[in-house]
Amino acid sequence: MIYSTPPTTGEMRGRLEELDRLRVALGREVSNPSPWLGMLRRRAKAASIESSVSIEGYAVPPGAALAIVAGAEPVEGDDADRLAVACYARAMDHVGVLALDPVFAWLDRVILDLHFDACYFQRDKSPGHWRTGSIGVTGDDAGLVYEAPEGAEVVGLMGEVVDWLREGDLDAHVAVRGAMAHLHTVSVHPFRDGNGRISRIVQSLVLARDGLLSPELASIEEYLAGHTAEYYAVLQRVQGGRYQPGRDASEWIAFCVEAHIAQARTRLGQIAEAGARWAFLESLVESRGWPDRLVIALEQSLIGGTDRATYEGEADISLATASNDFRRLLDAGLVTQTGRGRSTRYYASDELRRQVAAARESSVGQGRLRTAMRPPEA
Repeated sequence: MIYSTPPTTGEMRGRLEELDRLRVALGREVSNPSPWLGMLRRRAKAASIESSVSIEGYAVPPGAALAIVAGAEPVEGDDADRLAVACYARAMDHVGVLALDPVFAWLDRVILDLHFDACYFQRDKSPGHWRTGSIGVTGDDAGLVYEAPEGAEVVGLMGEVVDWLREGDLDAHVAVRGAMAHLHTVSVHPFRDGNGRISRIVQSLVLARDGLLSPELASIEEYLAGHTAEYYAVLQRVQGGRYQPGRDASEWIAFCVEAHIAQARTRLGQIAEAGARWAFLESLVESRGWPDRLVIALEQSLIGGTDRATYEGEADISLATASNDFRRLLDAGLVTQTGRGRSTRYYASDELRRQVAAARESSVGQGRLRTAMRPPEA
């Protein structure tokens, strides 16, 4: 037996309609060709991945997740934090492929393979295999807060989950189906480790299969990482300390829908800010008579920092040209340099950040002025 999807109340219907309006607006924004949109997508993907693994205690330095996800920073050795990011990125790449597969079908192998992708670096935790023993979740005080079903029940319960993913509640809103997929998976707790990660990945696949938006723009990992205590608290209240699928999942659905609304608003704000920032950087580069490609270097320096290889790949230039461009930006006082050799990274200087902030304030002020001058509607 697995959880039942709760009926949609009038209040919930209103929140889902608000989410749909935001999703339409977001889809409209990302459908417009923009030179900065690719970078925004990559940053969103990296931020979602970094957020999801951070919930389980993995942390990397600022900018590292973006470099790892972009393939600009090879992950070697036994650095579990970087490996967690790299493996999760592989799983999300897999989600992107499955989202577009015209003959896709939900199978237990889909979930097992995604778990193998995400937890490959934890070879002692049997990635890609259902657990066979008992497992529980402990709280901050080391006390047991959730007791999962016995290992002997996992195959049967996950079979029910997969059947539901294939044909259950297909008329429900995709955000509701995604939330229920997350709840089903995390409550069965089918693996020895990585159950939170795989539950969020399965939720992302449900959303991606709907086809509205790419996984990096539709997922809620960043919100969950920013509200981890609430995330766990809602799960614990709904689960009631052990596997009890007869309990009401309404609070969990409400929490996830609010997360989607908040995340969609954040993405819309990021898009508006990215467009304004890019326009300012274009004018800055043009005013100095520099090649247009330096806008890319400045944008990267502002968002998590960059290196020559990352800039080289994005701007489609030689490594020597990338080095010369950064020397020009260093001489102009627009970026700063840390490290040496392969570990060299470039970050926006305080002066560049000041100029960008001033331009943003000016843009906001002009927007308020235009709003104030707009004639009232009849």
